Amino acid sequence: MKSKKNILYSQKVAPYVFVIPFILSFVFFWIYPLVSAVSMSFFDIGAISKEFVGLANYTKLLKDRVFLIAIKNSATYMLGTLILLIPFPMIFAVLLDSNLVKAKGVWKAILYMPALTSVVISGTLFRLMFTEYPTGQMNQLTQMLGLGTFKWLKMGWSGMAALLIVACWRWMGVNMLYFLSGLKSIDTSLYEAADIDGATSIQKFRYVTLPLLKPTTIYVLTISIYAGLSMFLESYMLWAGNNSPNNIGLTIVGYLYKRGIEKNDMGYACAVGVVLLVIALIINIAQLIMNGTFKDGED
Repeated sequence: MKSKKNILYSQKVAPYVFVIPFILSFVFFWIYPLVSAVSMSFFDIGAISKEFVGLANYTKLLKDRVFLIAIKNSATYMLGTLILLIPFPMIFAVLLDSNLVKAKGVWKAILYMPALTSVVISGTLFRLMFTEYPTGQMNQLTQMLGLGTFKWLKMGWSGMAALLIVACWRWMGVNMLYFLSGLKSIDTSLYEAADIDGATSIQKFRYVTLPLLKPTTIYVLTISIYAGLSMFLESYMLWAGNNSPNNIGLTIVGYLYKRGIEKNDMGYACAVGVVLLVIALIINIAQLIMNGTFKDGED
């Protein structure tokens, strides 16, 4: 009995005891689903049947016009979020970290609060805001400007704009907090040295803040690429379902849901998921190589 107790309290065994829960959750909730999805993508899976079809699902994807539309929509959304949700949160973080802004805690709470709101609720509210009826807030605004009313969620450009507005409203504060944490790790003596050298605020931002924020920027860029490609619920709630006009709001995950859940074609849906994973990995690995992350890790 004493030997068992000594093993449990051993400094060599204790680290493995703490790591086991993570390893088990990683295996059961990531490795196992990934292996299952890859294997299922080579089958034609029906309600009561399962037939091996090899690469037929992937060959079919290359000719699937709706899937190509979904890729285009997801890529456009991802690029839009990268353009909007990296530089602006960084600027807001720099402003909040400076002495120009008062009541910093209040602004942090206001900007972060949308992230705590349910996507179902926020999507419903934005759907009412962008409704085609004259009572919608966006149409009320355009009528005040003398532009008339628009069918916001039935046009490609305005539908994508609505998705990006939802993304900015929801995630601007989260990314800002990431950059704020990165700014806190920068030694203030570097700014003092820059002041002594007569550097302007823009020069300090360019030559001190930006280079030292690189690890945070790469992290935000990486998670933003994945989040942009895997977006689904915002689109589903904005159009009150997975059937937007002319598929203007259909994403890759939305198409996966359509084929796997709505049409019960799990083999084809798994192929869509595998392609999504490969696309996300290729883009993220490419940007990590371009940013020198792998090289820095080797050094």
